[in-house]
Amino acid sequence: MITAKEGAIQEVFPPHILDGARDYDACRESLLDAARLFLDAHLQRIHQLNDQGASGRDVVRELTFVFDQFNSSLYKAVTVDLSAEALAGCALIALGGYGRAEMNPRSDLDLMFFYEPSGQEAARIISDRMLYLLWDLRLDVGYSVRSSESCLEESHDSTVRSALLDARLISGNAKVYAAFRSTVSRQMLSREPQKYIKLKLDERIERKKKYGSSVYVLEPNLKEGEGGLRELQEALWIARVKFKSSGIKELLTKGVITEKELEEYSQALDYLWKIRNFLHFKGQRKSDQLTFDLQPQLAVAFGFKDNRRASAVEQFMQAYYAHAIKVEHLSTQLILNATQAPATPRRGVFKFLAKRNLEDGFYIIRGELRAKVDQQLLDDPALMMVAFELAQKHEVSICFELKQLIRDNAHLIHDKIRRSSRINRSFMNILRHPKGISHILRKMHHLQFLNAFIPEYKKIYCRVQFDLYHIYTVDTHTLFAIEQIEKLWAGDYANEQPLLTEVANNIEKRELLLLAILFHDIGKGSGKDHSIRGAEMIPTIARRLRLNREDSQRLQFLVLHHLKMAHISQRRDLQDFKMIAQFSQLMGMSETLRMLYLLTFADIKAVGPDVWTEWKGSLLRELYEKAYDTLEKNEFYQEKRSQKVRNRKRHIRQALLEDYTESKVNRILKSLNTRYLMSYRSEEIIPHLRLALSRGKKTLVMQVDHKRELNYTELTLATIDSPGLFSQIAGVLAAHSINILGAQIHTRKTGTVLDILQVNSAIGDVVDKPQKWARVETDLSKVISGQIFVEELFDTSQQPAYLNSTTGRSQRANKVEIDNEVSDRYTVVDIFAHDKVGLLYDITRTLNELGLYIAVSKISTKVDQAADVFYVCDIFGQKVTDPIKLAEIRSTMLAGLE
Repeated sequence: MITAKEGAIQEVFPPHILDGARDYDACRESLLDAARLFLDAHLQRIHQLNDQGASGRDVVRELTFVFDQFNSSLYKAVTVDLSAEALAGCALIALGGYGRAEMNPRSDLDLMFFYEPSGQEAARIISDRMLYLLWDLRLDVGYSVRSSESCLEESHDSTVRSALLDARLISGNAKVYAAFRSTVSRQMLSREPQKYIKLKLDERIERKKKYGSSVYVLEPNLKEGEGGLRELQEALWIARVKFKSSGIKELLTKGVITEKELEEYSQALDYLWKIRNFLHFKGQRKSDQLTFDLQPQLAVAFGFKDNRRASAVEQFMQAYYAHAIKVEHLSTQLILNATQAPATPRRGVFKFLAKRNLEDGFYIIRGELRAKVDQQLLDDPALMMVAFELAQKHEVSICFELKQLIRDNAHLIHDKIRRSSRINRSFMNILRHPKGISHILRKMHHLQFLNAFIPEYKKIYCRVQFDLYHIYTVDTHTLFAIEQIEKLWAGDYANEQPLLTEVANNIEKRELLLLAILFHDIGKGSGKDHSIRGAEMIPTIARRLRLNREDSQRLQFLVLHHLKMAHISQRRDLQDFKMIAQFSQLMGMSETLRMLYLLTFADIKAVGPDVWTEWKGSLLRELYEKAYDTLEKNEFYQEKRSQKVRNRKRHIRQALLEDYTESKVNRILKSLNTRYLMSYRSEEIIPHLRLALSRGKKTLVMQVDHKRELNYTELTLATIDSPGLFSQIAGVLAAHSINILGAQIHTRKTGTVLDILQVNSAIGDVVDKPQKWARVETDLSKVISGQIFVEELFDTSQQPAYLNSTTGRSQRANKVEIDNEVSDRYTVVDIFAHDKVGLLYDITRTLNELGLYIAVSKISTKVDQAADVFYVCDIFGQKVTDPIKLAEIRSTMLAGLE
């Protein structure tokens, strides 16, 4: 095997080129062939070295050495026919990552062809020759041809200045490089340092906006994301300019960083480089993103294995996020050292700078909370919680030294201190404070103090859920959920969510709601059934927090049932009064219902930016209102329902008699069942019936109503009932790229059907093109009347490519569940399947072939996973109870989903 240090590059490049025996043009092709052979051999060797488990640093060192030798020899080869006088004014200089000797497999070669006035023409020739060779070799090259003057002029751009800070000589005249160091490098360190630092800090903010302002993005960018390589690089640039240092070792010499911090910096680079080397070697193109499809491979490469609590990939990503937090902390420390305000006060800021003494040995100065004596916190660790409480109360930040003290000594929080009244009183004061709760909890989490105070929290710290639905790690999702409740209290959602805002402001014990949110997913670190696992932990946690029995029981209840409202609202028939009554009975008290409603909102809202929709919100609101009404009334009285039905019929009859004969009105009212009459208000039923009466002898009439505030379109259809009707409707809508969110199917005693569907476009918007609806109506009429088949529409329709896109994550297995308990009248079939165009049509067609009638359907999709629910009965209108038939339904449905 070739090694970079043992196999001299001269053995690969033809000696006659390097010796200058012939001119450059005559030897270019043989030089190119030799260069290609050399690179292929050495990159393959280094690839093998990486696969054998070499450290990130070793691979980077080898790659840098190979490219140094390669570029140095290329420089010599392309200058064989240039005079010594011309070359005396030239130097080849590496910049950026290459200049820092930090080459990864697909890193850019950032080269500067530097010249003094006498070497300008030679630099042009050299750059042309080298660049065309490098491009022919398909290498990514960043290049510039500059003099001292152009370097200084272009360095007003902070990106150029940063690259020049990392300059390193590759080949050429060493005296020219020395001149560059004295004229350019010196000014890069000393010219307008504060302006440069400000620009870098602004860039840092913009970068985080683009790549995610959290360490916990599920597909993190290893280079640009928070906790990535750029964090370390920016911090080092800022510190070097601030303290005029040539590199990190000089920062150590000057006392800016400690030996420990230097070691942490080196270890951080090594870890990130190892991952980046893997990404570059495995990828077909340059990419620094830990994509879902590469994460399992990285987990294996780093030695992680599946266990009963977490998969290998979840363990790997948890370790990555923990490391990213350390990187963010280290880079922040370096930046703070370079940017802390001077001690000299300026006019007009004396109040800001004046020292304010607080209780327990703390004080505030320059808007920061500080401790008078560090040892006091070590002797009484409960004061660490007091520090967070005071920072929140006085709206100041905690100084870096105090943060470091808490972070390094959080292990002093043992069980006796966790149970003490002092630490718990401070914690509850934080939760009861009117604002800044999520902000201070994030600080506690970032410093790993939350893990120390609530040891159960360690199990979800940086924990990944390897699916497409969850955007953040479990712990970060929890903190985002608390922020959503704070926004409700602050009135941020007053216009768009008035009911939720009102409910939030009527909560008696806000701290208990926040604890429920904080702990709702705490069981996810302990295996399956996280709601049950989490609820089992609550009694122990509640005793430590000194909660009374009632609060402890309510907290445990909320954790155990935190998924209940989302499940029922999205997957059950909200017109089923038995189910509503059962849910209300489970809640027991209106305060519990209010808390669960708010917890459900916060939980869904914090999953990701597009998970909460107004459609889900409307379903959740309907469930809350019906359950609240039930709790207020205590029970449903049959006579009250009967009275409501009679009043509703009378109101509808009066409205319809204005346009239709009494016989027609009486006939249509007799055809309506009680379930339909109780499901809609009179104002909704009247237009439904007007539509049905307008059908006459037509096959179909339909009405389209856009609910723009809810981002869906309501489609009402009146037609003749026939076997497989809903399957036909689903097929036609799918052929037109219209997505069904929910459907209420009402068959009248006369054999006619009124179907009400909530639909949206493939991108989740209202479907508001009249021409499209005209085509849908035409196709539906033809399909229902038997003129065409749905399959023909699929063959001729053009589906958008993104509807059939796949993702990097593995698909979960299809699943069919059957429930005969939740409804008195219907068998409930839950279907979980990988989403695809026409899936709903396939499902409903299969149900029809099984001889099942669909009464209600609820459709939902979590990214790539469809979760559809159907309330069905047999041809006699009865529930399906025969075990053999139920087994047939399950097996046939699963077979049809494959």
